[in-house]
Amino acid sequence: MYQWLSQSVVFNTGRIKPTLRLKFRRRKVHTRVIAGVAIGLALLVIPALAGDLEIGAKYYAGNDFAKAMRYYQKAAAQGNASAQFSVGLMHAEGHGVVQDHGLAIYWYGKAAVQGHLDAQDHLGAMYESGVGVARDYKRAMDWYMKAAAQGFAPAQASVGAMYDNGHGVAQDYQQAVAWYAKAAAQGNPMGQNNLGTMYELGTGVAKDYPQAAFWYAKAAAQGYAPAQFNLAIIYKIGRGVNRDNIEAYKWMVVASANRYEDAERGLAIMEPKMTRNQIAAGQRRASEWLTAHKK
Repeated sequence: MYQWLSQSVVFNTGRIKPTLRLKFRRRKVHTRVIAGVAIGLALLVIPALAGDLEIGAKYYAGNDFAKAMRYYQKAAAQGNASAQFSVGLMHAEGHGVVQDHGLAIYWYGKAAVQGHLDAQDHLGAMYESGVGVARDYKRAMDWYMKAAAQGFAPAQASVGAMYDNGHGVAQDYQQAVAWYAKAAAQGNPMGQNNLGTMYELGTGVAKDYPQAAFWYAKAAAQGYAPAQFNLAIIYKIGRGVNRDNIEAYKWMVVASANRYEDAERGLAIMEPKMTRNQIAAGQRRASEWLTAHKK
């Protein structure tokens, strides 16, 4: 087995355990991939937008962040939770203002106490990561759970990871699986990927390689790079799927195109053991997939 596949790493913890897979906590706070679109997503669930909030959303969509912030702040001052969350997110991202995680936490908090799910999830991430506030896993878990209990899939995946890591709660792999499954059923790619890992390793659930492959494929299809990498590996070793070096190479190329650092090492290991025709076929499949899923 390749040496670089001999350990797994879970983000935000020093815990290393021997596995065949890299299992990841999603990056959150200002480095969170989905943060830049979260404002638009939050606004779309509001039945009717009016006044300052709607104007702010339009300016944000047009990348005029200074004007967007001005209107969001007006709505936030009137107690609108979605505007408060948006102001917090813009402070976290440094959009329209100087980046200030302390102010991000302040505005997330105001929205979170009103029951804003994305604000609760983001506030949990700040406490988990210790960005802008002292790290506090217990408070992170509390905020994640508030959103997760209301069915918010990103928070459900985070609750699963907290149980998985034993952060802010007693470590419980069965609970981790249960929360990953809730998130995965709603299409959350982190939940799908981590659920796949639990099935592959038999952690908190009976080992089931086909189920692992199923969930990796679900997350990979959404462009989730850790799952694309994991899918490449199981095709390489034939775990839960028929062994297929070309398909493995395809997914490793796709993961690399999505800037997944370990995929570059994966390609360097795979290529010397493949023929030119196999590499070319894998590259064609990857190119076709990337073109079909171009954002």
